Amino acid sequence: MPNLFFRFIVVVLVGAATVSGCARAVGDDEPDLVDDGRPLVLTTFTVLADMARNVAGDHLRVESITKVGAEIHGYEPTPGDLRTAEQAELILDNGLGLEAWFEKFVERVPAPHAVVSDGVEPVFIRGDAYAGKTNPHAWMSPAVAETYVDNIASAFARLDPNNAGSYRSNADEYKARITAVGAGLKADLDRLPANQRALVSCEGAFSYLARDFDLQEAYLWPVNAEQEGTPKQVVAAIDFVKQNDVPAVFCESTVSDKAQRQVAEDTGARFGGTLFVDSLSDANGPVPTYLDLLTYDARTIADALLGEHR
Repeated sequence: MPNLFFRFIVVVLVGAATVSGCARAVGDDEPDLVDDGRPLVLTTFTVLADMARNVAGDHLRVESITKVGAEIHGYEPTPGDLRTAEQAELILDNGLGLEAWFEKFVERVPAPHAVVSDGVEPVFIRGDAYAGKTNPHAWMSPAVAETYVDNIASAFARLDPNNAGSYRSNADEYKARITAVGAGLKADLDRLPANQRALVSCEGAFSYLARDFDLQEAYLWPVNAEQEGTPKQVVAAIDFVKQNDVPAVFCESTVSDKAQRQVAEDTGARFGGTLFVDSLSDANGPVPTYLDLLTYDARTIADALLGEHR
């Protein structure tokens, strides 16, 4: 498979992604942030930024280091990112091995950081090459996301003890909304009969969702990396789709869907659409918030597997 094509697509996505007001990111092509007197909190990607804003309320400025549409795993921080990080009073990262670049990045900035996945029971990646490594996409489970929110609230309380009560209240309200969205997500996915509860995606980013909502999961590659869409990976996905009579397959927004479309063509399955995991959309897109992301993905999965269109 043309690996250079995949790398080119990722570069284009990172370089050309636009920045929205709800998930604005920082970097060399961004103007300097205006200091409005509130402490600056940076997150490693846009999903965490949206979560953090819901907890912060008006007390903190929250920005994402990576841009809308960026591939988070292999991101390369810019000098502008480092300059912005020097202004930050706290940095939030996902942990679980998601941000391969973050350890070296955080060593170069004075701000403390908090790992929002602390306390999460990990799901381990399948395959000999990843033996013992955790799947980092824990936020794709609404139940796990509530742990993220609690950790964010605790980090904010340490940063700004005077407003600890507000952060706790905001977190509790936000968790109630996540619970409600999770119930709707379950209702969407419960429409799937037993023989269609198979989710085939490009990246193995749905392990926590599959675990919590009784879905069988298959994917082209375990974690976004250089070798994406190899002949071996494509053949394995084709075999799975044929053996399980999977009616639709999907791909994520931050990578090329070319290999998955080949799987669909070779098996007769539908290409069910684009799912969002590592990045929100801009303000005019389908998933400007984390709660929108969960709802959109669940409906896209269920509709495509059932052959429905909304």
